[in-house]
Order: sequence, then C-alpha cells, then structure tokens
Amino acid sequence: MPKKIVLAYSGGLDTSVILKWLIEKYRCPVIAFCADLGQEEDWEEIKQKGLSCGAEKVIIRDLKEEFVKEYVFFAIKAGARYEDWYLMGTSLARPLIAKEQIKIALEEGADSVAHGATGKGNDQVRFELTFSALAPHLKVIAPWREWDFKGRQDLIAYAQKHGIPIPVTPEKPYSIDANLFHISYEGGILEDLWTEPPEDMFLMTVSPEKSPDKPEYIEIEFEKGEPVAVNREKLSPANLLKKLNEIGGRHGVGRIDMVENRFVGLKSRGIYETPGGTILHIAHRALEQITLDREVMRLKDSLMPKIAEMIYYGFWFSPEFQALKTMVEQTQERVSGTIKVKLYKGNVMIAGRKSPNSLYKKRLVSFEEKEGYNPKDAEGFIRLQGLRLKIYNLSKEEEA
Repeated sequence: MPKKIVLAYSGGLDTSVILKWLIEKYRCPVIAFCADLGQEEDWEEIKQKGLSCGAEKVIIRDLKEEFVKEYVFFAIKAGARYEDWYLMGTSLARPLIAKEQIKIALEEGADSVAHGATGKGNDQVRFELTFSALAPHLKVIAPWREWDFKGRQDLIAYAQKHGIPIPVTPEKPYSIDANLFHISYEGGILEDLWTEPPEDMFLMTVSPEKSPDKPEYIEIEFEKGEPVAVNREKLSPANLLKKLNEIGGRHGVGRIDMVENRFVGLKSRGIYETPGGTILHIAHRALEQITLDREVMRLKDSLMPKIAEMIYYGFWFSPEFQALKTMVEQTQERVSGTIKVKLYKGNVMIAGRKSPNSLYKKRLVSFEEKEGYNPKDAEGFIRLQGLRLKIYNLSKEEEA
C-alpha cells in the first residue's frame, strides 16, 4: 500500500474524481501537483478545489518557459509532425509534467505517483515511460486501469454524488487538454466522424470565414533554429509563442481535424488548435530550405517520422531519443535568419527569406548570369546518370 501519493492534477473531471477516489481507496496523504504550461486557468480556484477534495496540499509549478524552450522549440527544430499533421502539443507536455512530478515526489517523501490517463490512450504510456526512465523505484497508480468506472458519464455521476464541481456536462462531454502550444478536443460528440466540430468549441482561433479580410505580414527571427524575435521584438520563448498564438488565432491559423493511430493500436479522432506552432513550423522550414545542405536536410527529413513517433509514444527520455536530439541540434547550427510570412484566412504563406548563412546564391542560379557555373558541365553529368537507363533498355532489346 502506498504511504504518500503525488497526483498529476488538472482540476478537471478525471483528476478531480481520481483525487477523491485515491483518498478513499488508499487512506493515505495525496498531494495534487498542477503544471502551469500556459493554459489559462484560475490557479487559486484549482488549488482550493483540490484542497476541498481532500488533498494534503496543492503544488503549482510554473513550467511555461521550460516547456516552450526545451520541448516545443525542439519539436520545431526537428520539424516533428506525427502522421504528417499532428504537432503534438499534448505529447510534448507529458514528459515534462512527469519529470516535475517525480521531482515533487522526491521533495515530499512520496513513494507513489498517479496520473489520470485512460487505459485506452497514449498518455498512460508517456507518463509511465518517463517514470521508468527517471524514477523506477516509485510505485505507479493508474486509476483508469483499476476502478470500475466505464466512462466519463460514470465520473460525472460520481462527481455529482460527492459534490465535486466539474467543467464538463452531459450536454458538452468532450475532453479538452490545453497548454501554451495548443488546445486539443476529443471524445463525446467528436467520436462521430461524420460530425463537424461545433464552432463555439474553439478557444484559440476564429474561423477562417470570420478572420480579417486583409492579410497580415509578420517577421520571425531565428538563431540556430530557435525563434527569438517577432517583428524585431526580442521575446522569451513563452512570450514569443503567446504572441504568435494571438496573431495566428485572429487569422484562423492552425486548426486540424484528424484521425490518428494511438500507440495502443486504436484509431482516435482529435481536433487541434495550434496557431503559433503552425506559423513557427512553416517559417522554420522555409529558413532550413536556404541554410541547410541538401543531404543534411534529406537525412534530417528521413529521421523526422521516427522522432515524431518517439515523442508521440513517450520515449523522450530514452537513450536513442537523446542521441537523435543531439543530431538535430547539430543540424541547426546554421539555421539563423529572418522569415517573413503572410497570414490570411487560415493560411500561412512565405513572403520573404534572408539569412547570413544562406546557401542560395543568385549569381549561380540566375538564368541571366553565367558566373561560377558552366552549363556544359551538365553534359557529362547527364550522360553518367543516363548510362544505367541505356544499359537497361539495351538489355531488354537483346532479350526480345
């Protein structure tokens, strides 16, 4: 039996019920840990809610700058997109939350950690792989794999029975996960793949139809792959992302509706809003196009699906992922410069590029100049490239 538990607590339906359930089942102190990753919450209200549910204490940690700099910006530098679309706002947050949860458990003398991830989802894997990598001695409690509740309707009934205030109602039962990088929506009415998400659901972006009729231009400056300034204003990582969220949100940028393959083997529909992240991914890629050597870029691109998969699956602290992180960081040494983008009706378009490390040389590529490149050099190159094609077709003719 655990002696003291640290619960990853959000104040939402699942973890509020879990907090009460842990206290009733294990009869030991439970500490509620909240990670401030930029989600707009009334933290004092959440703290009081946790205490009213029986938590020994509620610990709130501001992790916004670490989250954006060490996790979000790495994903930008890696170009990481799971199954081509998902920018992984939830996936990137979980290893940081679990790492801080372990830190609190050690500080508070707890022997157990608990999370509110369901038994069908990815988050249970992300939390527990981090626990295994960083603190294998801690006992892990996963209530969704232990209790008899079948779904969130059962949780709503339990919360109502115990007087736990909840932000979810039977009329609007979809689940929301938010941080400074994105907001995700899943479950409930969204499980019907033929149903279009209701417009009043979205919190970070206006619909492209209602966005301004005039495009907006912005400039983003990067240093070694990391964004450092917007419109020449230097900003901290968290403040920079917040600013881009505001700009992108008013232009309807960054909405995605996709069905993804969960790690456990199920397909799941997710609706995502990632306005600032979408802008950064597109701008960063445009800068790589002029600063990275062709073969370096192709090697990095070939590894991107694996990097995204490892983030999505929860292997952030695995030795192989740390090796890939080192490789990605090395590729970013030359990725410095400024990208100008145009935002209009949900679209992000490149409007200008410049870099002191640019490999684009106008005098070499221009049709109007011949300096540094002799077109006749292409003759031997083409002959060699075509040699195997000639041999192949000659062989076919001889066979005939």
